[in-house]
Amino acid sequence: MAELTPKERVMRLLRKEPIDTMPFFSGMGMVVMPGIKKAGFNFPTIHTSPERMAWSAIESARLMNFDCAVIPYDMTMESEAMGNTISLYEDSEDILYPTIPNKMWSSLDEVVVPDKIWEKGRLAFLPEAIKIIKENAPELPVGCWQLGPFTQAGQILELDLMLKGVFKQKDKVAEVLDKLTDMIIGIGKHLQESGCDYIVLREPGVAADLLSPRTFKEFIQPRLTRILTAWGSPKLLHICGKTEPLLEMMAQCGADGLTVDTKCDVRKGREILGPDVLFMGNVDTYTMTCDEKTPVQTTIDHIKDIIDGGMDAVMPGCDLWPAIIEANMKACVDTTHEYGKKPSPAVGRL
Repeated sequence: MAELTPKERVMRLLRKEPIDTMPFFSGMGMVVMPGIKKAGFNFPTIHTSPERMAWSAIESARLMNFDCAVIPYDMTMESEAMGNTISLYEDSEDILYPTIPNKMWSSLDEVVVPDKIWEKGRLAFLPEAIKIIKENAPELPVGCWQLGPFTQAGQILELDLMLKGVFKQKDKVAEVLDKLTDMIIGIGKHLQESGCDYIVLREPGVAADLLSPRTFKEFIQPRLTRILTAWGSPKLLHICGKTEPLLEMMAQCGADGLTVDTKCDVRKGREILGPDVLFMGNVDTYTMTCDEKTPVQTTIDHIKDIIDGGMDAVMPGCDLWPAIIEANMKACVDTTHEYGKKPSPAVGRL
């Protein structure tokens, strides 16, 4: 059989249908400086127009042979659309992501989500960026993502308010999380209607080394379940940090697959989940792709270990840092494609 395109490969994998080889893809930022430079942009400007966002994603994917293009790249869009001032650093030559210098709300009572928030600020760029990618790179699946409600709360309030509120103001925390849950459902549906091929719910701020599994079960799991139930497929759930104690609950939330980062022992994770759950991860996105001291062979061995550990796809454990070492980055992708021709636990081979 002819080699699958990246889009065919990823979409078949997400349906747990047989594929030709394992994809290297993500539901988080995969933009890299070689691609940005080829597209002719400075890093800070790729966040400020649909054309720059789309072409930086396309060129990054094509140069590195990624099996996807993912947008957006920064976590401040929703906070900006709610009214916070964002620093974009457009005149800088450095890798500077947008930041929120001052958050306008100082209490849980103040949070207000605008109607049709997806039409406000830079969120309004995303449908056009999706369209540009699909028209100019039809071989690539387009991935989009949304932060989960707890992590999103940290973009609009000081995170201490949420962490302390879990114990001292439970009703107020629940009210904020419910408002953000409704917002995330709405934005996610809008992105799917705009043509993204798969969507990822990212909740990095709730790992077992940050919140207890009991708190996860009480505050986080019900809202993740509500979001994922409302979205169409394909949809994935990603949580950073220590996740082994959470995996069973994550698998109950309604995602089509789970993704984890380097703090998760993939062999233990696969043992917990069994062979049928689509399980993906967990490339060390600094040591293996950015650290000049890391030999290419070490990166190759890292990828092989992930595959041998029982993953169904190799994914960066978090957003790629754009200043990659090209040889190491290409080794990640090439090894995934070459070593990943054997079946994985949940996905067979053609």
